[in-house]
Amino acid sequence: MNYITCTRSACCRHFSGTAAVSQTAARVVIAGAGLLGNSVAYHLTQNGWNNVIMLDQRTIGSGTSDFGSGTIGLFKPSPERNIILESVKLYERLQRAGHNVGLKRCGSLNLAQTHDRVVALKRRIAYNMPAGLYCELIDAETVRNLHPLLNVDGIQGAVYVPKDCIADPALVLDVLAKLSKQAGVKYFENCRVEFVNTKGGRVESLETDIGTIKCEYFINCTGMWSRELGLRCKRPVRIPAYPAQHFFAVTAGLNLPEAKLLPCVRDYDSNMYARQLGSEMMVGWFEKAAKPAFENIKDIPKNWKEHIEDSAPNHWEPLWDKAVDRIPLLQNSGAPTITNSPDNFTPDGRWIFGETAEVKNYYVACGMNGNPLQGSGGVGKALAEWIVNGTPTIEMLPFNIQRFLDLHNNRQYLQHRIREVVGRQYAILYPNQSEYKFARQLRCSPLYSELETRGAVFGTKMAYERALYFDSDYERGSPLPTMPPGSFYKPKFFKHMQKEYYACAHHVGIIDISSFSKIEIKPGVRSGDSDRNSVLEYLQKMCANDVDIEIGHIVHTGMLNERGGYENDCMLIRQSRDHYFMISPSSQQTRIYDWMSRNLFADASVKLNDVTSMYTVINVVGPKATQLMNELSNSNLKLQPFIYKKLNVGYASDVMIMTFTHTGMPGYCLYVPSEYALHVYNRLMTIGRDYGARDVGTLTQRYLRIDKFIPFWGDELTSLTTPFEAGVVYSVRLDVSTVCVLSVF
Repeated sequence: MNYITCTRSACCRHFSGTAAVSQTAARVVIAGAGLLGNSVAYHLTQNGWNNVIMLDQRTIGSGTSDFGSGTIGLFKPSPERNIILESVKLYERLQRAGHNVGLKRCGSLNLAQTHDRVVALKRRIAYNMPAGLYCELIDAETVRNLHPLLNVDGIQGAVYVPKDCIADPALVLDVLAKLSKQAGVKYFENCRVEFVNTKGGRVESLETDIGTIKCEYFINCTGMWSRELGLRCKRPVRIPAYPAQHFFAVTAGLNLPEAKLLPCVRDYDSNMYARQLGSEMMVGWFEKAAKPAFENIKDIPKNWKEHIEDSAPNHWEPLWDKAVDRIPLLQNSGAPTITNSPDNFTPDGRWIFGETAEVKNYYVACGMNGNPLQGSGGVGKALAEWIVNGTPTIEMLPFNIQRFLDLHNNRQYLQHRIREVVGRQYAILYPNQSEYKFARQLRCSPLYSELETRGAVFGTKMAYERALYFDSDYERGSPLPTMPPGSFYKPKFFKHMQKEYYACAHHVGIIDISSFSKIEIKPGVRSGDSDRNSVLEYLQKMCANDVDIEIGHIVHTGMLNERGGYENDCMLIRQSRDHYFMISPSSQQTRIYDWMSRNLFADASVKLNDVTSMYTVINVVGPKATQLMNELSNSNLKLQPFIYKKLNVGYASDVMIMTFTHTGMPGYCLYVPSEYALHVYNRLMTIGRDYGARDVGTLTQRYLRIDKFIPFWGDELTSLTTPFEAGVVYSVRLDVSTVCVLSVF
């Protein structure tokens, strides 16, 4: 079989000279003239923003945008589908306006070879049909009728999506670039951004290899160079995306009729897709064991095509054999060409876009995970509206760049993680049973090793290892338990969770929830007004509830945006007159710290400290929790709900004890300075034997709070959900004059 690297040549796209930047200032500068960059530029001009400069280190479209499959699939989870639908609408408008973008409705067949895959497809039908996407579960015979070239042996079912389509990435890119230029966007090719200058925490100017450009907004759309460009900033910006080798093949000599296109095929269980490409077939793969690109090169080269590593035949030949098994006609292809086209993948397999936490007005759009065309139109529209309006117009939470920490931007971490991420694009993701295997054991509680020896099976949240459940059959010294194969039915670990649930309901459950984010809100620079309480004033502005509570008390509150949607759901503990301690969900560690920082008073009278790693959090849940804690602390802990105290627990001093458990069950949350954590935990388990104490995982805690109808950020609460819709009106005080809602930045 013939093997080549990427050799497609771009169309004629040279719009400018390269001797020097003739324009030294612009409202917006975009780096990266690929599909995403040109989509953002086009949508900015559609919103009346024409003072835009586009830069590319080589030429327009010289990155990897041209090399996608050209398939556009709407049969996705809701957040992705909504954005892909905007892409389809854009390409349809362009085609109707007389611009050939190669858009053709051919439909798609999503195949299932196993019963579990059929269930997974049915679940996806269940949330796509109500949203208006017609999709139909069909049998193998109907599959054969729709696509006569397919071998349907082993097919247990499929989903037919008639509205799925294809387009030509190169043509789309050319049209968007042409229309953007006509609307006033200035293009400068062979212009590399060397450094991003900031002032006062926001973008000020760019240093390029052919001049300096001042700008108000900077948008990094540089694809697989995004991460490296993010580091070239006065305050480095984290953009966790890294390219993986990505393979597709184009046949030769099949001479398929072009009058009626065959549907696109996604054979998830063979990790392959196939589509008709003119009179030939294109076949591509999302293999389970992918390879990072440019692994042994310090920086990703701009002449990347010259540095593509030849992949060993033993990597792609098994993939090709599976494709031939599904489409036997492929074996008649004369010397099909295998192309290695690296594409950017992210640590969680979701796109990245939005404003960075580190620098204001620094926006990012990258990490399209193997199909840039599919999301580019919608992402460009969403990002342009975000910039113009100052707030997202659709739900961005799954894609927001602020879902990451610094550790996610580590190159070695990314190279290991993306080996697995590529294949997960086609994997069955069982609920609560689909943890990553690579790049683990990075953030660990001080209790991690002890919990491991007690049979804990771990999952991660924000890279933090959390015990999901405890294997009650495990005996010390035996091989450590692992997550069993996934299931859509009763999981094999259900009996262990039953025992944990029983302990919380009748005895005592001990849960390590150290991954929750923790922020201290304290006075900053003292103002001349000694009577002013800036911290209280700030929090009253930020919170929907009245936070002017007594010292030692706790209040549950949301922080809302201008639409009344949740930006945060948190507990605030008042430790002194002007000192509060805030507890938020684990996933909020970066996002809410940035959002609160952007709303601080200009006089620096309030400061925030992220103290997440300073405390180990032990949840003591159950009707016998008070008896256990009384004995352990030698105190009377019959406290009213939502009260906080500092006590000695065992030999440990200054343990913060709070009378809530995040479950709706009686008990206490212990915020233990991390150096004391193991001692406190061991004392709890030793004394707790008399009270039926048992280790409990976060899965059981989740179901406990669902039992009590307690909504949680990221699940039931989002930036588009109001307290009234979530049924938590009790956490809103409309009679507090200082309460207000703030814009999303």
